[in-house]
This record gives sequence, structure tokens and C-alpha cells, in this order.
Amino acid sequence: MDRPDTTAVVVAARRTPIGTAGRGLAALDPPALAAPVLAALVADLAAPDLRVDDVVLGSSRGPDGALARVAALAAGLGVDVPGVSVDRQCASGLDAIVQAAARVQAGHADLVLAGGVESATHAPAGRATFAPVDVGDPDMGVAAETVAAEAGISRDRQDGYAARSHARALAARAAGRFDAETVPVAGLDHDERPRGLTVARLARFPAAFVPGGTVTAGNSCGISDGAAAVAVVPEWLRAQRGWPGLRVVGVGTAGVDPLRCGLGLVPAARQALDRAGASVADVTVAEVVEAFAGQVLAGLDALGLPEQVVCPDGGALALGHPWGASGAVCVVRLFSRLVRQDAATPGLGLAAVAAGGGQGVALVVRPVPGAAR
Repeated sequence: MDRPDTTAVVVAARRTPIGTAGRGLAALDPPALAAPVLAALVADLAAPDLRVDDVVLGSSRGPDGALARVAALAAGLGVDVPGVSVDRQCASGLDAIVQAAARVQAGHADLVLAGGVESATHAPAGRATFAPVDVGDPDMGVAAETVAAEAGISRDRQDGYAARSHARALAARAAGRFDAETVPVAGLDHDERPRGLTVARLARFPAAFVPGGTVTAGNSCGISDGAAAVAVVPEWLRAQRGWPGLRVVGVGTAGVDPLRCGLGLVPAARQALDRAGASVADVTVAEVVEAFAGQVLAGLDALGLPEQVVCPDGGALALGHPWGASGAVCVVRLFSRLVRQDAATPGLGLAAVAAGGGQGVALVVRPVPGAAR
């Protein structure tokens, strides 16, 4: 007897608006941010006969305790739905999706909700420790300066990339490309950070982390609040229900020098593409966490990934960076681009994140057709 195809597929994807820390989402703690997203995923599936087998949520600075379990209960998923929390710093949300996909692929679950959430507003004071001091534990901005300088990424190029991210986000918002993926919460229905920034305006920003450096507040991400999650099922269930989705075809997790932590996405993306039997030439859309323009550009150059396919609707430089949620936001954005908007587009989607302490996580997906949603 043939075994059912348990290849993991993302069949629903949602996020909150991304709020600037201390502003529109400041009243909500992490479980309260995540719960509406989880509830929206269940509603999108419109399958009351299916039970959620587990909830996996990533967070880098969230409260102690069972974040995913609390969020699942707050979402009304039922007392029989468990939850587990993941911390891989800025890659937490993407790693949660990778873990959910592995559970589905192994045949241990048929429906897992996975993603990430972060409230910088409610985060503990001070920054986390990313690595032992004797190994190297730089502030993220300092590490971004190191990466940009060693890769020869100029200030002009960083400012140009940042301005383009904001312009793309504003154009996407005006065209309504964020509407279907966004769950309004706390009266907020749009991302707060995107704004009109020109290269000339960005050029006036002083160096933020190293005297005479090239990394500024203008070409760095914003500190933000938000949540994002996806629904992961096996291929046999996706086919049975006729859902379109994103088939997981490759994953990668890697470590690099903590002093150059922003390059963690490079070996992770290479691993994921290799395991998918693919190359960067096969990537139609890439969503990377834009923590710092210089760091992202150094990573893209190392991968040979063209800028035009990266964050086509803007990334964290424009939308904001809710640390533990941002990797999941990347997958939500891939779902919108490759399933909601461009279902007929050939090629692969790539999500990749570099994390503090010198880590990287990447996911490669291929769109699969289904009934129109």
C-alpha cells in the first residue's frame, strides 16, 4: 500500500500590522498579539472538522512561561491544543515554521500553526547575550558595521537600498498587497513604519554605532511589535482539500562567527537551496530579514542573489523588525506573493534570516496550485 505524501505545505499565512515599539500595539503583550493571528488562520482554513495538533511560536525577548500555549488558549483553539515556544533570536519565527514542517513531514501531525511574535514594548530592559564575551558578543549595529566594511558595501549603496525598501512598502500598501495577509488588532490596520525617504534625506543621518561608520538609524530596521504565523499540513491533506500553498522543499540551519552574525543567512540559504536541488537562479522571490542594509547587501552579494527579487514589497527596513516574528513575516510575504498574487509564477521562494550569536535559518518553498481562495 502506498504511503500518503507527508511533504509539508504552508496553506494559510497571516500577520498583524507591524507597530513601532511604544505606539499602536503597545497595549498588547506577546500572547495577545499572537492570538488573533492564530484565530485568523483557523478561520481561513474553513475546516471545522480538522483539529490543530500543535502550536509552535518563536520569540526572542518574550515573557517567561508557555507563550505558545497561552496564545493558543487566548485564540480559542481549545484546551486540548498544546503549544511550544522557540528561541533562536531573530530567526525564532522561521525556525518555528521549520520545526512545524519537520513534525508534519515525519507524520507526527496533520495541522500545525507556527510562527513568531515579539513585543519590543514589553521586552525586558537591556539586550540579550548572544555569545560568550571571549568568543565575541558585539552589539548588532557594530556587527553590521564589520560585515559592511569587510564586504565593501558603501554608505551610498546602503542608503539606496533602504530608500528602495520604503518606496516598495509604500507602493505595496497603496496597491492593497498587504490587505489579505493582515489581521487588524488594537485598532491598527496598517504597518506604522514605512515612510517616504530619499537617498538625499538618508545621507543626513549620522553614523549610529561606530564613529565615522556607514550604518545609521536610517539604513537600519526599526524596533517593533508584531506577530505572524502560518498553517502547515501534509501534502495529502492539502490535495484532499484543494488548498493552494507553498510546498517546503529545502531547509537550512547554520552557524557563523558571532562577530559577523549578519552573514548567518548565507550558509543557511546555501544549505536550503542545495537540499532543494536548486540554485539562486531558481529563486523567483526572496524574503530576508532586513535588519541592516549593509548586512543584507553583503549577504546578497555572497549568495549572488539579485536585489530585484529580494523583498519586492519592502522588508524590515521599511516595515519594522519585531525580532522573533520577522522570520515568520518572511514566509507570510512569500505566501502573498506566490499564492495570493502570483500563483502561476514559476520558480522558488526563499526565506532567510541571520540571528544574533552567529546563526542563520533558511527555508525554500515551491508554490502548488489549488482551488482559488
